[in-house]
Amino acid sequence: MKAAIYKEFNGTISVQDVPIPSISTNDGVLIQVMATGVCRSDWHGWKGHDGDVKAAGLPFCPGHEFSGIVVETGSAVQKFKPGDKVAVPFILSCGNCHHCHEDRPTVCAHQEQPGFTQWGAFAEYVFIPRADRNLCLLPPSVSFVQAAALGCRFTTAYRAVLQQGQLVASRRRHNTKTVVAVFGCGGLGLSCILMAASQGATITTIIAVDVSPLALQKAKELGATHIVQTTPTQSPMEMASLTKEYTRYHEGADLTIDAAGFPTTSEAAVYATRPSGRMVQVGLPFGTTNIPMTLVAGKEIELVGSHGFSALDLPNLLQLISTTPALDPAQLVERCVTLEEGCQALMDMDKGSPLGMTIITKFDSPSTKSNSSRL
Repeated sequence: MKAAIYKEFNGTISVQDVPIPSISTNDGVLIQVMATGVCRSDWHGWKGHDGDVKAAGLPFCPGHEFSGIVVETGSAVQKFKPGDKVAVPFILSCGNCHHCHEDRPTVCAHQEQPGFTQWGAFAEYVFIPRADRNLCLLPPSVSFVQAAALGCRFTTAYRAVLQQGQLVASRRRHNTKTVVAVFGCGGLGLSCILMAASQGATITTIIAVDVSPLALQKAKELGATHIVQTTPTQSPMEMASLTKEYTRYHEGADLTIDAAGFPTTSEAAVYATRPSGRMVQVGLPFGTTNIPMTLVAGKEIELVGSHGFSALDLPNLLQLISTTPALDPAQLVERCVTLEEGCQALMDMDKGSPLGMTIITKFDSPSTKSNSSRL
């Protein structure tokens, strides 16, 4: 099969012929990948920022937000059969650890993650363990591209905005409509804006913050009411000050979300949070941040982490998407590309975040799967 492989961190990612994976656990399935997203989290893995990728070892194949068709199942799989069209969450929880028993599968102690703990979906086929617990059948009205678009960034935004961000609860706490500020308008940030805008009457202001005018224009199309264009040289306090101009009493937003993960955006999101407000860190952080903890204590700001999305919530979200046109994740897709173009798009993230989502949909299929070698 064809797969995108890198043999060293920050080295060239190229399409190579590699064996099709075997089903290595009886609870797993082999999936033919039909669509897979190019995400900044994959860039972090390629750059050597991610400990799971380091532990998995090189060479490595990225890709963690995808959908596809089941082509083979392990002996213990009961819910899926060859030919089923499925969506795949990037956190594959175990169901047996104490976190899973406490209904917190996003912090599962033994989680697997395609594209991080194992080879991912920048390939024609990928093996996925724990299928019955984690996979979800695609409703007929949801396409492979839509499913790949929600695979990581959209579902992650759902958790960040509605679950960890407690957007509806925020309105009740402050007895008013909620002001939301999103720092970083890449695929994840735009997903957060779309998710917040879907709440309609509960929101009065959605502020999008980014350095890119094109990203900010896209944010407005998806529901942002105000935009703040920053520069790479601005300090976090300056970024926050510009953002607070659009908030009640210039005190800050009720809910701020750092969807970029840069030290400056993380710090700015804290500075831009109103007293007794909530800041959610959902962008994968790297580098050293200087969170103003004196401000956090003095203004009773809640700092909340958000990681991924529970596969147990996926059926409900898929049903919501199939019946709610305003929540169509395909709105976030800017282009569909070949596997080779996806490799280049990932490496091009060195130059900045792309506008919206790039989805790989074109793979060179082997003539027959049965004639291909297996791992």
